[in-house]
Amino acid sequence: MQNVFFQEFLMISDVRTIAFLVVLAGLFYLIHVLYHKKHMDFAVVVMIGTGLGLVLGLTIQLVAGFPDAPMEVSFVKETTTWFAMVGSGYINLIKMIVVPLVMISIMQVIINMQQGNTMGKLVKKTIFVTMGMVAVAAVIGVVIGLLFGVGKGAALVEDGTATANAITPVATTIKNLIPGNIVGAMVDSNIIGLVIFSAFLGLAIWWINQESAEAAKPLYDIINAAHKAMINMALLILDYMPWAVMALLANTIAQRGLSSILEVGKFIIALYVAAAVQFIIQLGLLAANGLNPVVYLKKAYPTMLMAFTSRSSVGCLPMTIETLTKKLGVDQGTASFVAGFGTTAGMQGCAGIFPSLLIIYVCNITGTPIDVTMIVMTIFVVTIGSLGIAGIPGTATMAASVGLSGVGMGAHFAMVSPILAIDPIIDMPRTMLNVTGSLTNAIIVDKSMGHLNEENYNDMRMNKL
Repeated sequence: MQNVFFQEFLMISDVRTIAFLVVLAGLFYLIHVLYHKKHMDFAVVVMIGTGLGLVLGLTIQLVAGFPDAPMEVSFVKETTTWFAMVGSGYINLIKMIVVPLVMISIMQVIINMQQGNTMGKLVKKTIFVTMGMVAVAAVIGVVIGLLFGVGKGAALVEDGTATANAITPVATTIKNLIPGNIVGAMVDSNIIGLVIFSAFLGLAIWWINQESAEAAKPLYDIINAAHKAMINMALLILDYMPWAVMALLANTIAQRGLSSILEVGKFIIALYVAAAVQFIIQLGLLAANGLNPVVYLKKAYPTMLMAFTSRSSVGCLPMTIETLTKKLGVDQGTASFVAGFGTTAGMQGCAGIFPSLLIIYVCNITGTPIDVTMIVMTIFVVTIGSLGIAGIPGTATMAASVGLSGVGMGAHFAMVSPILAIDPIIDMPRTMLNVTGSLTNAIIVDKSMGHLNEENYNDMRMNKL
């Protein structure tokens, strides 16, 4: 099968490619049997799919001989291309509904709200909690970076291919969150922009209802019906998650070379530890507000696994909202707004811990003193820079660029090339932390506003989507 048709069109030119595709099909059938015939719990099946994906990815690496550049091995390239059709295709399927889901959810909440000051109170509390938690994440990143000494003894990269983006003033970053073109905001997944537009449109329709309930009724009926339809559509798509996480994780593991991972092993370990510490802080915040963290873990871990394997905060948004409203007793308006805000601003993993660690990494490589001024500046720059970072795979690079440029080290951006080379490996815990941050932020905000249904939060019978 050594010709263009098989190698470049079908992407099946090696018997090992066929073998692994057959294995994937067999594992898919196993998931089908467990989920639809044995009727195992959704969360358990998702966990099984994640484990199978990890084993499958490592098996591909093993058969390939753990190459330094896996994607240069023909059967690995072919196999992962087919795996990506399933995994990345599923993420695209979810992203397809994000824009209408967010817009309709926000409008549906606003037209049905009883008090006019609810939205203003929600915005203030969301910004305070979200930015406060990002500042904590930045502190954790700095502390863990110093404790692990990331960058010390690392090879100096002088010919790296990574380039920094031009630094953008804070005022400009905030201004850019307001969409000048709503269609452009949809294309760019500017979730905050969509929330702003939907909030104003919802208020306008709410205003019509105050003047004439009869004139507003058709609009109310359309929005309420569309909201129910979008929720049902989200549930239909999320039902396929056990199959998707397997392909996603297998793909990520198979594409990374073992040598590239070992080269920056200390940084990887430091980031996973920092993510774990920040996650514990999130749980502690729930406990401090009188909420049982164990209940939260039992109900949220399918969403956490989805975030870990998909590496897309935006892709997880429908599931995040459903988990908050259907399982954790959070008000629909709070869930839609806080979770939507969290996909673009205040991501604790990608825009909090990661850029802080990278700044310490570059400081140690270049011999730059890490004094109090540098630490304070890092925390401030990372916190403010977390605004406007889109929740899709790879955008942590933008956050890193903003952070390094903000502390005056943009010229050394090429030195992080070894880190960016293994980005998918470290993007998994970052994204999971982004999503758990949105979950806990929404719960805390809803609790502070007095809307949280704690009976539903604690009821394990609600642990189903």
